[in-house]
Amino acid sequence: MKWVVLLVIGAITMAGFGQTAKDYELLSPNKDIKVIISIADKISYSVSYKSQTLLEQSPISLTIKENGALGQNPKVEKVENRIGNEILHPVVREKSADITDHFNEISFEFAGGYGLDFRAYDDGAAYRWRTNFDGTIHVVSEQASFCFSEDHNIYFPMEESFLTHSERLYEYIPISSIRTDKMSCLPALVDFKGGPKIAITESDLEDYPGMYLTGTSGKNLLGKFPAVAARERQVRDRTVEVTERADYIAQTQGRRTFPWRILVIAAQDKELIENQMVYKLAKPCRIEDTSWIRPGKVAWDWWNANNIYGVDFRAGINTDTYKYYIDFASKYGIEYVILDEGWSRPANIFSINPDIDIEELLEHARQKNVGIILWVVWKALDDRLQEALDQFEKWGVKGIKVDFMQRDDQWMVNYYWRVAQEAAKRKLLVDFHGAYKPAGLRRTYPNVLTREGVRGLEHVKWSNYPTPEHNVTLPFTRMLAGPMDYTPGAMNNAQEKNFQFIFDRPMSMGTRCHQLAMYVVFESPLQMLCDSPSHYLREPECMEFLSKVPSVWDRTIALEAKVGDYVLVARKNGAEWYVGAMTDWTKRDMTADFSFLDAGVYTIEIYQDGINADRYGSDYKKIVQKISNGDKLQINLAPGGGWAARIYKD
Repeated sequence: MKWVVLLVIGAITMAGFGQTAKDYELLSPNKDIKVIISIADKISYSVSYKSQTLLEQSPISLTIKENGALGQNPKVEKVENRIGNEILHPVVREKSADITDHFNEISFEFAGGYGLDFRAYDDGAAYRWRTNFDGTIHVVSEQASFCFSEDHNIYFPMEESFLTHSERLYEYIPISSIRTDKMSCLPALVDFKGGPKIAITESDLEDYPGMYLTGTSGKNLLGKFPAVAARERQVRDRTVEVTERADYIAQTQGRRTFPWRILVIAAQDKELIENQMVYKLAKPCRIEDTSWIRPGKVAWDWWNANNIYGVDFRAGINTDTYKYYIDFASKYGIEYVILDEGWSRPANIFSINPDIDIEELLEHARQKNVGIILWVVWKALDDRLQEALDQFEKWGVKGIKVDFMQRDDQWMVNYYWRVAQEAAKRKLLVDFHGAYKPAGLRRTYPNVLTREGVRGLEHVKWSNYPTPEHNVTLPFTRMLAGPMDYTPGAMNNAQEKNFQFIFDRPMSMGTRCHQLAMYVVFESPLQMLCDSPSHYLREPECMEFLSKVPSVWDRTIALEAKVGDYVLVARKNGAEWYVGAMTDWTKRDMTADFSFLDAGVYTIEIYQDGINADRYGSDYKKIVQKISNGDKLQINLAPGGGWAARIYKD
């Protein structure tokens, strides 16, 4: 680690300051991004990119019940500038094996026991509050404002309430159309006229509620936060609704840092795919021994409704069916099998389905070198957390899939941290479903490999979404926050006019290669194979790809990309490269430039849309040929199409 700290001397009046406005300038290392912090009777900030104003002065404050409004009539006591330049080595390599964490920072200390940090990176800016109060404090409200220079359009994941799975579609609308009664989850992506794209999100979210965005019917966006739950009501076995909220958003320790408010700034759309600000701004790993954390792929039962066939036993949620999944996973080197809803009563983890011999299954999995992950309802887990996790550890379970939280108020955010910590003590992986977006937890507890919080493939079981257009919006929006458990891998694929949703016989929208490409384009260190093993066993060519494609990466290069239209990404793992391309419903021709390869001749295995994929979505063609770093290949994508390739030296 290398830090350079510079104390600014003589830049401010140390006593009595706060009535005369003073501006402080913070530049990114490459000097393209400039943040101006203005301190007068209030604190505000502006952001520009290459001399183009992105955000005009945007006021911020934090109101504490015991200490008043921080940021009102502030008196600066000290200012420090520092340069951070460090190489991070993530335990789980989502995008890369190394991450350069290079930024300039300015930190303010104010009279009254609070502070404020701003950072400028070459690809964005961020700020956070700090407090240094004794005892417990109650945060009444936080003012987080984003005052844009013009009325731009925004990819806005509209929410209906704070009770949400955060599985939203991205509405492309003017900021001025967003009234105070509308709000979105994060990330949201602003399409700046004649300039860069700007994504708003957060990191280091701990002991505090998640941030949403609301509008003003103008060109400004405001942060919005769920208040602490005062009364709750349980609905059925999995949902706990908040029926009354307190008059504060957090009760917390007075000495702490608060979440980072992040602006990701991308001159080209493809830069959003490579951005890692959320990870860099999170707290470092708290797990001492991480050697047991094993990313991989998962054979999953729920999406395909256990529709296995060609067997001599009755398919269903039973021991024979799960042995079949385990045998399939073992055959292809798939690391895990999930036992989803039905292995036990959702409301009682210890009431096991009588058709399942859990210990026999776990012994069979051990013999086959396949790990078992168990699905649980969050409330049932919380009711008996220590007891349940102790039992899972005793059984030799490798992980848990925790579902239906549907909230990110302070208590629920803390629940995620508590589960991650307790699971880590027992060497259990975690996949959060019914979840809010990633906001830093995965760096601190890297056993949290993935989470949902995305309109993923499960929705085709009951709706006409997700469409290919949605799929090529996600890499620039939701995936910016962190890994997403979209659950790809459908083998029954349909063009738009042929698609129909059938809950227990699902199909995907778009082509077969659109699905295969997701394993390269979509990031999830715990990546699902959603379809029936019976289908996969009858698709040996596709399984040649799916059995080999990694779920973590040493290097990521976004080659070509446009939000909502198309994406072309290359990723490296070890000595092998993988390339994935996806398009919306528009037929598209692209050129892949392989100059990223080292010198030499490679074998490339290509999976491309078949000549009839525009009529029959499952049509594809496999081609094997040679390629070198001076080559370019034409990629022809059908409507809703895709292209996937594995590149290696013989």
